[in-house]
Amino acid sequence: MSPSASRHKQFCPLAMASDVLGGRWTMMLLSELLRGTSRFNDLRRGLPRMSPALLSKRLKELEAAGLVARSGAEGGDGTDYVLTDAGLAVEPIVDAMGDWGHRWVTTQATMEHLDVKLLMWNLRRNLKPDPMPPGRSVVQFVYRDLPIDTRNWWLLVEPGCDADLCSVDPGYDVDLYVTTDLRTMTEVWMGYAPAGEALDNGRLILVGNRALEVTFQTWLGSSRYAGREKCVA
Repeated sequence: MSPSASRHKQFCPLAMASDVLGGRWTMMLLSELLRGTSRFNDLRRGLPRMSPALLSKRLKELEAAGLVARSGAEGGDGTDYVLTDAGLAVEPIVDAMGDWGHRWVTTQATMEHLDVKLLMWNLRRNLKPDPMPPGRSVVQFVYRDLPIDTRNWWLLVEPGCDADLCSVDPGYDVDLYVTTDLRTMTEVWMGYAPAGEALDNGRLILVGNRALEVTFQTWLGSSRYAGREKCVA
């Protein structure tokens, strides 16, 4: 494996690794691939602020560097992008960088770049259906601080299936309404604020199926970094 283009022009292994991993969005893209996302359109959902052109470029660079391989039909959304052994070996590096960012970058700085699409995609991906009642569950999130076109989101959970995320009303009866603001929901997801505290002070309101209410924090899940202690730089 060799970098497709060397920026540092040094034999140092750290410099060579930086040539491969140091591009803008590269580590975030690798994180998505490590979580099992393999289709181009799904990668775009997980990286909503990354342009399609840059995503395509980074995938080609990672393929040239031997970290990613393509399978399935060429072109369109029929192509799967899968990590090679070299790509899978990056996981502890990605995790360590995320852990460092969670522990040492201030909460205030983290909250400056809120993104409802990214938040909802992460909620959908990490949802744990086992604590939910049997049968279909429909949860509507209402972000009272957002414009009407991004205010409402629906999670559909069917037994034995991955949860679906909708930004348009899917037409099913809603089992639980979650009314909040984007900052509060992000803080709960990131582990900066307990859901119980947000419920007590009215920043988070749950209305609907009682079983879904009482198990909310359990099936909602959280960021994989949520349980890690914050540090003061």
